[in-house]
Amino acid sequence: MNIIYEQFNVWVNAGFLPGMFAYEFLINALFASLMIGPLLGLLGTLVVVKRLAFLSEAVGHSVLTGVSIGILLGEPVESPLISLFSFSILFALLLQWIKGRSSIPYDALIGVFLSFALALGAALLLYVAKHVNAHLIEQVMFGSILVTTVDDLVMLVIICCIIAVLAYRYGNHAYLVAISPEVAHSQRINTRLHDYAFVIMIALITVASVKIIGAVLVGALLLIPAASARLIASNLKQLLVLSVLFSSTASVLGILIPMYGEWPVSAGPAITLFACAWFLLSLLYRQAKIA
Repeated sequence: MNIIYEQFNVWVNAGFLPGMFAYEFLINALFASLMIGPLLGLLGTLVVVKRLAFLSEAVGHSVLTGVSIGILLGEPVESPLISLFSFSILFALLLQWIKGRSSIPYDALIGVFLSFALALGAALLLYVAKHVNAHLIEQVMFGSILVTTVDDLVMLVIICCIIAVLAYRYGNHAYLVAISPEVAHSQRINTRLHDYAFVIMIALITVASVKIIGAVLVGALLLIPAASARLIASNLKQLLVLSVLFSSTASVLGILIPMYGEWPVSAGPAITLFACAWFLLSLLYRQAKIA
């Protein structure tokens, strides 16, 4: 990364880029957003098609509990990754497992898990706040570009590669399972395996996005760009392209614009607001097209 930092400094000194690009943390956050945006846009289309908006919210709030457990077990306060990944993945798998063995509607079941994650996370965070800097809790909830490290970028690259390979190999099957599970089953596609793989990917990208977007808002970026794309897309290909475009641009603008304007706004809320702007524009475009 030192070579990249030096190159950005050259461009800044030459006047090609604003002075803010001389900061290493901003470059880290920019690269992270360029990976998180497409990933969330891609998975968000499945969330919308499967009508599982609250799933990402439930998994996102489980991150709060995972952070608290990690700190209590003695993991580094800045990045309790083992507890984060372990608890979020187990949380998502347990939700999917109970769904397959219960007659409770999925949205009601997700609501139960969401309430549990909020209650347990709030209880543990109040205890943890006595032992750590309260600013850590704000970072977990709403994200911060100041804490993105090279290790976080490496983790994102690994997750990006995993999801890219899975999307290339099983993407068509995944959308068939989402649109018509009966047809997918008749084609001898293991629908249960796809459902479990889907919730694991949601958990992975949620944990990976926490430092940039925050646990509270990661579900919004997973849902809003895909919902915006669905308003104006006429086929699946357009849905995918527009969702990735909306998510990526919202991620990049949400980091660069507040920094350039020196606004006292965290990256997470800014990214979400730009995503909401895309939704509003898509809604206006759809209404104008209908009229």
